[in-house]
Amino acid sequence: MKTTSPAELQPESQEVQSLTLGEYGYSMINEQYHRVIKYEKPVLADDDLENLHHMRVGTRRLRTALQVFGMALKVPKAGSIRRITELARVLGQLRDLDVQLANLKDVYRPQLDKKEQKLLDGAIKALKKQRSEAFAAVEDTLARSRYQDLKQAYETWLEKPQYTAIAQLPLLMVLPDLLNPLLSELLLHPGWLIPADHSSQEESKTLHELRKVCKHVRYQTEFFVCFYGDPFQKWIKAIKVLQDQLGAFQDSQVLIDLLNTHLPASQEMKGLQAIIQRNRTDILSTWDETRQQYLDSDFRLRLHHILLQPLQNSETLSSPEEQSPQRDPQPLALQQ
Repeated sequence: MKTTSPAELQPESQEVQSLTLGEYGYSMINEQYHRVIKYEKPVLADDDLENLHHMRVGTRRLRTALQVFGMALKVPKAGSIRRITELARVLGQLRDLDVQLANLKDVYRPQLDKKEQKLLDGAIKALKKQRSEAFAAVEDTLARSRYQDLKQAYETWLEKPQYTAIAQLPLLMVLPDLLNPLLSELLLHPGWLIPADHSSQEESKTLHELRKVCKHVRYQTEFFVCFYGDPFQKWIKAIKVLQDQLGAFQDSQVLIDLLNTHLPASQEMKGLQAIIQRNRTDILSTWDETRQQYLDSDFRLRLHHILLQPLQNSETLSSPEEQSPQRDPQPLALQQ
């Protein structure tokens, strides 16, 4: 089957009209897989933290592509979602430590007095040691035969892809079927029921789960952005903003947990505690407005309406970005 990159598509072209689910699925798997292996050597060089970030995101997008197009593609077991998830987990453990170390050094430490800076330096030292162990795990994972088998499975499949019968269906016809279940998962999430002033540990976990759903929605919808109009694209951008906000909120919770582990004297660091709490409040400053929008029946119906009309002009959908200016959360989540 032919490969079709979204960047090359012209929405009204005959090529788009005749594009099949299998053809587009192949192009997405091909694109995401090569994004992953592109950063393998730079990650092992460990001289730019963004390389790890890009490789981690690549594994997540490849996993999402498998989930989206899996019913049309016969991917070898060695390249399964479970194998990709294992790789993403190892990369994620290292990336999460990089995020926390960057926030501690660049965001929190400069705001503390010398006494608290000294205490915090002890936690940073402990986290650096933990990071060394996490990097060694990444090196080990990328050197193992399991990872090499994964790469070989994709190289072989991309050379001679195999499909299921459903792969021949027109992509435009099945687009709403692909996206509506995802939208339903988002709209039915209990996180929308949590007000900003409710931040118990259990409720924080629920918001973290909502962030993961938002991330999944964003990755999946971005595969199809070229088939929809401006309202669809604005909604994706709004989801990205929301994902970043909830990600920053989760980072602050992880930071609290890490400090409790590596900083026994944390109860004495009133300045740090105040800064973390202020950041958590600021991150959720627009949350109540956003969640009320997602609880609005008209807004939800417009979202469904947009997904039902690929390559057509949909009713304008106001996004959280348009309703109120968004402030960059501090500290910024370094995740995508």
